[in-house]
Amino acid sequence: MTLQRSRSDEWFSRASALIPGGVNSPVRAFRGVGGDPFFVERGSGCRLFDVDGNEYIDYVLSWGPLILGHAHPQVIAAIVEAASLGTSYGAPTPPEVTLAEAVRDFFPSMEMLRFVSSGTEATMSAIRIARGYTGREMILKFEGCYHGHGDSFLVKAGSGVATLGLPNSPGVPSELSKLTLTASFNDLEAVEEIFRIHAGKIAGVIVEPVVGNGGFIPPEADFLPGLRRLTEEDGSLLIFDEVMTGFRVSRGGAQERFGITPDITTLGKVIGGGLPVGAYGGRRVIMEKVAPIGPIYQAGTLSGNPLAMAAGLAQLRILSDENPYPVLEQRTERLVGGLLRIFAERGFPASGGALGSMWGIFFSESPVRSFADAQASNVGRFRKFFHGCLSRGVFFAPSAFEAGFLSTAHRDGDIDETLQRAADAVRDL
Repeated sequence: MTLQRSRSDEWFSRASALIPGGVNSPVRAFRGVGGDPFFVERGSGCRLFDVDGNEYIDYVLSWGPLILGHAHPQVIAAIVEAASLGTSYGAPTPPEVTLAEAVRDFFPSMEMLRFVSSGTEATMSAIRIARGYTGREMILKFEGCYHGHGDSFLVKAGSGVATLGLPNSPGVPSELSKLTLTASFNDLEAVEEIFRIHAGKIAGVIVEPVVGNGGFIPPEADFLPGLRRLTEEDGSLLIFDEVMTGFRVSRGGAQERFGITPDITTLGKVIGGGLPVGAYGGRRVIMEKVAPIGPIYQAGTLSGNPLAMAAGLAQLRILSDENPYPVLEQRTERLVGGLLRIFAERGFPASGGALGSMWGIFFSESPVRSFADAQASNVGRFRKFFHGCLSRGVFFAPSAFEAGFLSTAHRDGDIDETLQRAADAVRDL
């Protein structure tokens, strides 16, 4: 199958003259897999259609938020209705409160919360609160975990930073980097040693409870409980970055699935129904330190945007009413299991897994438990597999270090079609 490229190539040329790399987020640039990106015209259900008329089964889903698929009629109707009343007011609106109540229903640990306009804003705010609440300055993060492009996070980060091979970013002050401690994901002994060396100095530990921005890496059984124990003993805050895992690995995110209650949770993606949004929240005693009732300042002119609130509320209501999680998990496991069987039949060592509707694979001889393991996987083989699938109309994440997703719009027939096309792609490797 040969994809038509002329119109995408034209748009990419125009974009490259104006936008760095021709994209507004680095991971879209295909630098991790080679080649140039296609330009999307529209989405419907689990399918994308590009400007050249090519059709793709989509497992990126805007990097996670589209759990109901593209252009879900109820979500679109909610956006249209909200837009007919106005797009922004700079004043409180009832939908902000209603959506906050819905989020708290899914995430009871968020006793109080605040909306922002992106996951990066949410994580940056969470770190500021941890520092302001504890009076400490150090934070601990994990190699390969990506928490947005805030200065404190661009140390041994994942996502586009990993794809580009940048362990750090120019422009991040060295003095600030010194306040960011790092450890390997799933290495509880290393975390224990860090807390021993820096006892009483760590404001908070921020973690993707299931790594998605270094590829799909689940936690080992003792890891998250260990983080909870260590932070409680030291007086540090435990921050779960559930921007990716929230509403994905289970109804109540990773904290529900693993039975761990963090002090602060950050969310994004799903709660916007495809529109830009984020949220952070946690224990009331912590959140009451946030302005205007507390001294820790955070603000956002477009926070609680009525269009995003309407889209998010429509999506969460559907998730609550229909409870698609058992079927989503079954289909996701069937996809991953099918891919692993295809690789095994061709003699390609591979590992992978799924939780809820979040999944990932690596061309690796052994299970991947850390970002170092992910980096040791066969990235070259992944690139060939990616392009083989893309040329056959299947869109996986254009990086070996990103998780994939399913939506309620993916049916069994779509999974079957995907596996057939993937098998064809593997025969060409």
